[in-house]
Amino acid sequence: MPIIHILAISFSSGQAAAAGKVLLWPVEFTTAAYENVFGKPEYLRAFWISIQRVILGTVISMALTIITAYPLSKDSRQFRLRTFYAWVFVFTILFSGGLIPTYTTIKSLGMIDTIWALVLPGAVAVFNIILLLNFYRSLPKELEESSRIDGAGHFKTLWKIYVPLSLPALATTGLFTMVGHWNSWFDGMLYMNHTENYPLQTFLQTVIVKLDFRFIKAENVELALKVSDRTSRAAQIFVAAFPILIVYPFLQRFFIKGIVMGSVKE
Repeated sequence: MPIIHILAISFSSGQAAAAGKVLLWPVEFTTAAYENVFGKPEYLRAFWISIQRVILGTVISMALTIITAYPLSKDSRQFRLRTFYAWVFVFTILFSGGLIPTYTTIKSLGMIDTIWALVLPGAVAVFNIILLLNFYRSLPKELEESSRIDGAGHFKTLWKIYVPLSLPALATTGLFTMVGHWNSWFDGMLYMNHTENYPLQTFLQTVIVKLDFRFIKAENVELALKVSDRTSRAAQIFVAAFPILIVYPFLQRFFIKGIVMGSVKE
């Protein structure tokens, strides 16, 4: 119902939305808000940057999560420093270097105004690692023992046995990662000096939420007058949520199975 309400506002005129006449059906139907969003090449470029960020960020983060969670799922007899490294990762959840040292590090590495500044700093998601290593621990040890008897090493055991069996957990952590990258806007504003490098959320926050009139050309003044702040926000919310609404149904069965995997079963 809230999504339908937001969608109805985005397709309504600015006057109707401001007067509170819109409930679940557009009033004075117009696509002016979406013309304002998608009618400029800057928006399409920001959309493409966000797609690149989601793809690169998800692939890199999931690969690092898998190869990190596997050794941390072993006990101390198999991996002697397992507890030490686990606490090193947990420490990063509680404490961070701070905003200024992080920015200085990224700048010194030459990643300012590049997509890597949006992908690499959060590539190691400790929360996802903890979820996945607990899932690995729940798998029968006999599977690993049988693969070792057949001559498989750790990498082959991981990719041939653990990864296929952990698809529900991977779908859950992958969905978290995709949503996190798609919804993030602050790091784009922090690490990008030029607006042409903004991801979608940062660009929408700058242009629509703040209504930056530097990006409104003379021929678009009439269109801008038709779009109220409320319809612009509604269009922004729906544009930001639409890709996730497309992806989620395909991952739903894995996601539900993943979140109940640790529940008590009879």
